[in-house]
Amino acid sequence: MPIVCFTSDFGLDDTWVGVCHAAVLMICPDAHMVDLSHGIAPYDIRAGAISAATGMFQLPDAIHLVVVDPGVGGDRRAVCLSTESRGFLIGPDNGVLLPAAHRVGGVTHAFELASSNASPTFQARDVFAPAAGRLACGIAPSALGTEIEVSSLVAGPFELCERRSGYVLGEVLGADRYGSLRLNVPSDRLDEFELAGERLEVGIGHNTLTVPLLRTFSDVSEGEPVVVVDSSGWLTLAISRGSAADRYGVTPGSHVRLRVLP
Repeated sequence: MPIVCFTSDFGLDDTWVGVCHAAVLMICPDAHMVDLSHGIAPYDIRAGAISAATGMFQLPDAIHLVVVDPGVGGDRRAVCLSTESRGFLIGPDNGVLLPAAHRVGGVTHAFELASSNASPTFQARDVFAPAAGRLACGIAPSALGTEIEVSSLVAGPFELCERRSGYVLGEVLGADRYGSLRLNVPSDRLDEFELAGERLEVGIGHNTLTVPLLRTFSDVSEGEPVVVVDSSGWLTLAISRGSAADRYGVTPGSHVRLRVLP
């Protein structure tokens, strides 16, 4: 059964999400629609990119329909991306797609979708959803549009971390509803970044912490900090039964510095 994962900033108070479901299903009735998130703040490309990357990591071979599109109807391109994981990303070429592709090995091919007959205000219904439906029915992505250079795609709103002078330098992606702080450090690169130790020094905001790297939140006492790899594959600073976001007062984009302690 083909799975189409849908992420947007549409909310659920209007008809937009349901109409996009219908646009997919009218083309491919066998598709299975999964709503990953529609609670992204309007126009927040960064938050949309984080949600899409989280979904792609957990469902790497699905079709991901991602619509956070403040430039709808303008000169930004509508694209379909093939990835190393054999999954697909469909959405606007405004940076919202690339972090998701990077979580699964990168983009192999990119195609620009035609949008000349689409509504200038609802291309999710008229361009992106039909493309997702065609992919779900087995149509090759090359049949959806004109191939374009992968290097021409708009860069994502954040990069992965980097190692420099004995530290891993990164940033806070955001906080989940429990206040746990996801960092732009992917779990599959902990050995490469020399972070696979028992204790980490974490510089975040105005705080420098010594925090254990453990399996789960309850491996420390209530109220104590812990670093874990969360279910979406990001290194995460949490407080057991508490909020790291509230305690440390940091916001998305705040700088983070990490290293293993002996």
